[in-house]
Amino acid sequence: MDRIGIIGGTGLVSIDIEAEHANDLESRGFEIIRTDEVTVQTEFGQVPLKCISIQYNGKAKELIFLQRHHNDGSANKPPHMINHKANIKALQSSQCDVIVSVCSIGAIVNDLPPGKVALAGQYIDFTGIATSFNDTFAVFTSVTEPFSAELNSLLEDSLRNSQSFSIEEKMYYTYWLAQGPHFETRAEVDAIDKLGGEMVGMTMAREVKLANELSIPYSAICISSNWAAGREPGDPAADLSHTLVSSQANQRLDPVIQCIFELLSV
Repeated sequence: MDRIGIIGGTGLVSIDIEAEHANDLESRGFEIIRTDEVTVQTEFGQVPLKCISIQYNGKAKELIFLQRHHNDGSANKPPHMINHKANIKALQSSQCDVIVSVCSIGAIVNDLPPGKVALAGQYIDFTGIATSFNDTFAVFTSVTEPFSAELNSLLEDSLRNSQSFSIEEKMYYTYWLAQGPHFETRAEVDAIDKLGGEMVGMTMAREVKLANELSIPYSAICISSNWAAGREPGDPAADLSHTLVSSQANQRLDPVIQCIFELLSV
């Protein structure tokens, strides 16, 4: 994989592997050639990207980083206002071979405690809000298996190794798309649980739909940053804090970075 698109959000606000992961770069034989900040103009709007050019075993590689919450130089656009069409189009125009999304999620099931980093295996979107490039003509895209099996397999191996998980550890969960921008109520989380949702977030499912329409392999690395509403052990009435959720997600980035290095090595 020569050009890897990385989408960050609450769980990955920015990326600076040269400054923060110099030892890993050296040990793995990667060399940063240059880093560019560019703005891509799409028919849906402008998108800022960070392009990191890397040399590996005599071959040119590139990371294309997109902060999904980009908002005039900050990373604070609310989830219900994100321009997903522009974002995915910008990665397509950058000729990304794959897209890896990094998501902060609220955990519903017991085997996805805060701190665990896993993968999305399915999604459920009952928001009733369409997300598609096909707004004029009827084009129906199959999303029976929305995530790339090949890409997920590579990421799974890396996540197991970096977290010392055995083969028995569950790694795939169903992502429930909540509309946001508010966190869910306890009653909503109970209903989501009954309908098959195992983790909840506000953005990712819209991205994977669009990526499938463009035939770009897509996977989602999901950082369990908190228990969903009503699932905090011993305190089901505990409030959720956006600041705390963000900080907890950003403390679990090492497995994510190791995944990126593994993909660059392919």
